[in-house]
Amino acid sequence: MDTFVIDGPVRLSGSVRVSGSKNASLPIMAAAILGPGKSTLKAVPRLSDISVCGELLGRLGCKFTREEDGRLWIDSTVIDNPVGEYEVVRRMRASICILGPLLARCGRAEVSMPGGCAIGDRPVNLHVKGLQALGARIHLKNGYIIAEAPDGLTGTDVFMGGPFGSTVLGTANVLMAATLARGRTTIESAACEPEIADLANCLNRMGAKITGIGSPRLMIEGVEQLQPVEYEVIPDRIEAGTFMVAAAITAGELRIENCRLDGMMAAVDRLRNMGVTVDAAGAGCVVSRRDPIRPADVTTQPYPGFPTDLQAQFMALLSLAEGNSVVIEKVFPDRFMHVAELNRMAANLRKEGSAVIVAGVPKLIAAPVMASDLRASAALVLAGLAAEGTTTIDRVYHIDRGYERIEERLNPLGARIARENV
Repeated sequence: MDTFVIDGPVRLSGSVRVSGSKNASLPIMAAAILGPGKSTLKAVPRLSDISVCGELLGRLGCKFTREEDGRLWIDSTVIDNPVGEYEVVRRMRASICILGPLLARCGRAEVSMPGGCAIGDRPVNLHVKGLQALGARIHLKNGYIIAEAPDGLTGTDVFMGGPFGSTVLGTANVLMAATLARGRTTIESAACEPEIADLANCLNRMGAKITGIGSPRLMIEGVEQLQPVEYEVIPDRIEAGTFMVAAAITAGELRIENCRLDGMMAAVDRLRNMGVTVDAAGAGCVVSRRDPIRPADVTTQPYPGFPTDLQAQFMALLSLAEGNSVVIEKVFPDRFMHVAELNRMAANLRKEGSAVIVAGVPKLIAAPVMASDLRASAALVLAGLAAEGTTTIDRVYHIDRGYERIEERLNPLGARIARENV
């Protein structure tokens, strides 16, 4: 099992390019099921989650390959096993995205209840509710979701709001299924995340008829069939935000290329409130910090609010602020497993229900810590860059799920991160 050994503190400087979006790539890969034939996807990052998705598609009957130039090929001409097996699905929650397209194309799907990061309860009831509204018969058997629509799906009005806002993966599932449904489907309280807009744009390139893209009301006119596609996914805004925090927490200066600030304004606003400079620069930005970190309050919300996937990284940054901050988690209220690990590094964090009180400290001190999930891993790496001494992070396979060779990309900027196999 790999471990990161990080020597700090360091000051990062230089230029880094943001990879394609993991959270956009995974549902777009699933969308290839809908267009029989060979689809080509560009800018898909080389991540363990992408490999898992490729393995999952392969077991359905698809052919999955990646070229040296980074292009990814999915040939979905044959789907002869519409089953998302537990062995694969348990390794990645986004595997649930095959449910909608399998159901629409094959009239039947069996998908294991998903696994993924340990960040609290993430039910799939809204996925089920939305597909049932389209006419699917669904029941649970032996841990599998069994969905059937032998006569096809029928367009209708679907409400996708839940107790913590709209559901991104649920919206993706219903959206993909609705493209082949008879008639018109309206998805109310649809997720507005850029990754959903990217999926919708890709589906339209495949021949779908989707309007309202980027809004909470998506309208889909069903079509008889979709075609294979050649498509380039958007940059990863969460990776971009992580690099922004890396510049800020090390009092450095980074030019972040291939970064779309228009999808990141909530995070940019919080950084600027903390005294971090974020300036647009061509197709990216320059992020720097020279003054002490100012405290700030952060509340996670569905897009366009502050993203839950940056909560842990910002908490690491706020742990060094001159004063007290409050971080409130409204998307996944139990997503605080990194709190105890940051406290091991001399942070002063106190959990109060779905909030954490952050009392800023003058410095972080290196310690052995353990990654519990993908974004917590990133927060610990950031803390290690700023901490005094040598930090060791166990179970870094989590970070490989969402960041492509992060140590190889940060080390040229001044980081001192070694990957060791223990």
